[in-house]
Parts: sequence; structure tokens; C-alpha cells
Amino acid sequence: MQAEKLIPHRKPMCMVDRLIEFKEQTGTVEAVVSAENALIEDNGPLDQLAVTEMIAQACAAAKGYEGRLANDPMQLGYLVGIKKLQFFGKAFAGDHLQISVRTVGAISGFTVVEGKVICNQKIIAAGKIKLWVPEPEPAGAANE
Repeated sequence: MQAEKLIPHRKPMCMVDRLIEFKEQTGTVEAVVSAENALIEDNGPLDQLAVTEMIAQACAAAKGYEGRLANDPMQLGYLVGIKKLQFFGKAFAGDHLQISVRTVGAISGFTVVEGKVICNQKIIAAGKIKLWVPEPEPAGAANE
């Protein structure tokens, strides 16, 4: 399923293309690194910040799909921490990436996710990130 149907990001900030696998607590997305990406410089590599964001967006796509199955509205989430994320290689414009994520813990809207980014059959990044997804306000709460 196309990622833009599952996450709140839109081009140019949507950096993942489609969800290709979903199981409880895990998901895998595909992405093609765009030459127009704001985090890539003149034929240089994709910035590590973009790779980190792709892991977060992969998680959002998996959670978005899970929410869609439950008929829940799309939720906003925020990348709030990076823990033990290591980089082993680089991605360039035109590269095809596969990003796999697995939720390893969640409490009070905070989620810890393990992510792995593969390019040309090699892991280029792996580690954990922390996300915060605030609880949606009950209908009418903003008018009280």
C-alpha cells in the first residue's frame, strides 16, 4: 500500500514509498532515494538524519496500516529520541531501500522501535528510535 495513504507526511517530506509487509508489531517499507530530497547534496549521500526519519516513517506506515484495519483515524507522531543508531554505509539518489521496523516497547504514548535500513543487500543503518504519539482528544473536548 502506498505510504502516503498511511502517514501524515506528504512530498517532499514523505521519504518512504510503500508498505510491503505488516505483522503485529513489525512492518517493512520500500523507498527510492529521490534526487530532489532536501537532505541530499549535489550527488552526495543521503544525510543520516534522513535515514533516521525513514525509520520513523516506516513505523508510522505500519501503525497507520494497523489503524486502518481497526478503522481508527490517522494519528500524528513525533520522533523524540535516537538510541544506539549506527550507520554502516550510505545511500545515494536512485538507491532502493528496504526499511524494517519492530516495536520493542510502548508506554503512555511513547514507543521504542528497532529499525534496520538495507541498501543493495547490505545493512546501512540499524538501531533504536523513540517516538511519541499523543492520545487523540475526545470529540468535543476542544470546545469545553
